[in-house]
Amino acid sequence: MTEPKTNETFEQKMEKLETIVNQLEQGNVSLEDSMDKFKTGIKLSEELQSTLTNAEHTMAKMMDKDGNEKPFENPSDGSDDNNEDDNNGQQA
Repeated sequence: MTEPKTNETFEQKMEKLETIVNQLEQGNVSLEDSMDKFKTGIKLSEELQSTLTNAEHTMAKMMDKDGNEKPFENPSDGSDDNNEDDNNGQQA
């Protein structure tokens, strides 16, 4: 059986994770409860990371003039970093 999907927002999940972290840091919970909270925290962390990755992929797309999605990437991004390194080396 699959896990039920929650309708919690990103912010609600983040708040739950922060609460769990605070409780674990305080150390006022039993070992068994700590283990359960840790597992829940890991699950929330994975869900939040997945949401962020999906949002990043969505934001990294743009539409062409025909209304089709295409990647929003600049092939010259890597070369700019190399030029900065070269310039820094020359200034030293």
